[in-house]
Amino acid sequence: MRIALAQLNTTVGDIEGNARLILAAYRRGVETGVELVVTPELSLIGYPPRDLLLRPAFITANLTALARLAEQTGATGLLVGFAGRSDSKLGRGLTNSVALLQNGRCLAIRSKTLLPTYDVFDEDRYFDPATENTVVEFGGLRLGLTLCEDIWNDSNFWSHRRYRPDPTADLISIGIDLLINISASPWHLGKEVTRLALLRTLATKAQVPIVYCNLVGGNDELIFDGRSLVFNAEGGLILEAVAFQDDFQVIDTQTSADLTPKELADESQLHDALVLGTRDYLHKCGFRSAVLGLSGGIDSAVVAALATEALGAENVRGLAMPSRYSSQGSIDDARLLAFNLGIRFDIVPIEGALEAVTCQMAPLFVGRSEDTTEENLQARLRGVALMAMSNKFGSLLLTTGNKSELAVGYCTLYGDMCGGLAVISDVPKTLVYRLARWINRHREIIPEPSISKAPSAELRPNQTDQDSLPPYVILDAILEAYVVEDRSPASIVAAGFDEAQVSRVVHLIDFSEYKRRQAAPGLKVTTRAFGVGRRLPVAQKWRE
Repeated sequence: MRIALAQLNTTVGDIEGNARLILAAYRRGVETGVELVVTPELSLIGYPPRDLLLRPAFITANLTALARLAEQTGATGLLVGFAGRSDSKLGRGLTNSVALLQNGRCLAIRSKTLLPTYDVFDEDRYFDPATENTVVEFGGLRLGLTLCEDIWNDSNFWSHRRYRPDPTADLISIGIDLLINISASPWHLGKEVTRLALLRTLATKAQVPIVYCNLVGGNDELIFDGRSLVFNAEGGLILEAVAFQDDFQVIDTQTSADLTPKELADESQLHDALVLGTRDYLHKCGFRSAVLGLSGGIDSAVVAALATEALGAENVRGLAMPSRYSSQGSIDDARLLAFNLGIRFDIVPIEGALEAVTCQMAPLFVGRSEDTTEENLQARLRGVALMAMSNKFGSLLLTTGNKSELAVGYCTLYGDMCGGLAVISDVPKTLVYRLARWINRHREIIPEPSISKAPSAELRPNQTDQDSLPPYVILDAILEAYVVEDRSPASIVAAGFDEAQVSRVVHLIDFSEYKRRQAAPGLKVTTRAFGVGRRLPVAQKWRE
């Protein structure tokens, strides 16, 4: 079968806009002479729609749009992901479904069986699972139509499966000629490798072609990489769509070629993912420009470079806000970075404001020595300046803290945590360094001193991060083990880490949950991010 994969970047809730994207892709498919055009999971309403699904008018609008799409179809078929209504009087009353449209009507509807409820997913909150999935006859072939998670439960691939049902195996046992999966599969580092291996194994086992059409784009904290795939009946890769971009690909499922998958360095993928996530977050929220603080350090430099790539230099503005503890070198590095990027750069000293607030509070602090209170005042005064710029010019404030800092609370509430998007909040500090060097692979964009100097918040004389924290290479390893891998402190110590360091880092991570609850949304790029996929209570006493 000659099929078009429409790898679309949809917007959650923009039903009319999404319908226009789908219709444009369909008409393009008709012009190229395909038999079927495939779009991603929930392409009509965007993914993840979350509690919009609880609004009856939202469901009605999506069903109305689906009917209008059906009316505009001809002999070429169209697969559309949408939210359906369940016939059952029990349960939630909704289904995550795919409709096959042709010749002005809906030929068939199939619904998702496996509803993920782990990490960032909460589909069982909204949808009822399909109780069966039967073959669809189309174009002389027997099609198996599945949605995302339905293919992620293959017993030949996983040693431990999340679900007892295996809808894909059931379809294969019935007998199909082609397996199609429409998906909204969020990306994280390494996801593309697992996905490719899974689908190849499944195609080899089923001995039928597999068409996998994935969503692309950023929606809130999730980033979808696209990279749609098609395998032939021998398990050979015959199509791989581009990563992190819209794409439209046409393929004959009988093609015999076995392509070599495109290999991209982690730093390259991370860069493209964060650029896409930043651009879509701003634009889908109605912003066109961004502002951020430039300290001369590596984190703000990386965020500035990503924002410039995402939005264009004319839409990014950086502020240096020196205090008495800011080094001239840091100011110079910030200025040079702005020059290299071509963004507007301003210097707004906070010394006068700091003196005024310090004097104002002095009568209340009599008898107490300076401590982190005065350090936090500097961060909060910078937050005031940046929020003022955001309000006055309608620009979104980008925070520049990394995952390592957020983990242990090495950040100031209502200070450097102020902002609307935390671009690198899921990027550990050691990976920030790798990303900075990748950004500089062709020319020096980020000044070398920003990369090579000891990291410092510059909130007191001669301060460095390692005055308060273990070296980042150790901190990040403990963070990976405790937060991402859910390993116990005892097992981390058994792996060779210092017990005192592990104990302190684990305590800081647990204690800082209240800060993270108040942080700006962050872009998810690892298997476990601080955000909706990690739900811990703030007021709790459990310590391991």
